[in-house]
Amino acid sequence: MSVLGKRLKEARLRAGLSQEQLGIEADLDPMSASTRMNRYELGRRVPNFALVEKFAGVLGVPAPYFYAADDAMAEMIVRFGQMPPKERTKVMEAMGLVVSKPRRGKDHRLG
Repeated sequence: MSVLGKRLKEARLRAGLSQEQLGIEADLDPMSASTRMNRYELGRRVPNFALVEKFAGVLGVPAPYFYAADDAMAEMIVRFGQMPPKERTKVMEAMGLVVSKPRRGKDHRLG
């Protein structure tokens, strides 16, 4: 199973939707929705980004969640996406302070 397939299935199950329901809510043809969703979850097919954004909207998660290989990072993306803008700013400021502190013996600057 691909990372995208794994995340898609996790979010779908958490939302309590069947493959067919999710596909239909994301505007897939009702006659093929279940089959297409099954192929996406198994990693046999890869949806384009526009369709991933539709899945994200239906499932209430940010689209980048589907691409996060690390479970902790995926959870952080979901939680960050649920925060009000003011709280996001606070988190970003706190992260900036952490990232800007050099560690002994190594240069951890980005870029």
